[in-house]
Amino acid sequence: MERYEKAALNALSPPEARSEVSLASTLRTMLFFTALMIMLPIGLYFSTKAYIFEGTFGMSNRDSYFYAAIVAVVAVHIVLALFVYVAWNEGSRQWREGKQD
Repeated sequence: MERYEKAALNALSPPEARSEVSLASTLRTMLFFTALMIMLPIGLYFSTKAYIFEGTFGMSNRDSYFYAAIVAVVAVHIVLALFVYVAWNEGSRQWREGKQD
């Protein structure tokens, strides 16, 4: 019953309104992951360098640069994988909603 109500509401709403909502959702997702892509690796780089590698492990300045860079690169890959996962699920959800018309 609920599925038919959603289909009826989708049929009644103009396509422009649906595309504006999906565009706003996509823009929010992009802005979130852009901020995460900038802030997380930089924050992890400096915090792991100072507190973990030099502070806890007592590594030299030169070694801590290397290992902190590895942590930052891994963080970038994790953020990219999360973005692909979210974008894939959002695209398939919008495709399914459009398919019910």
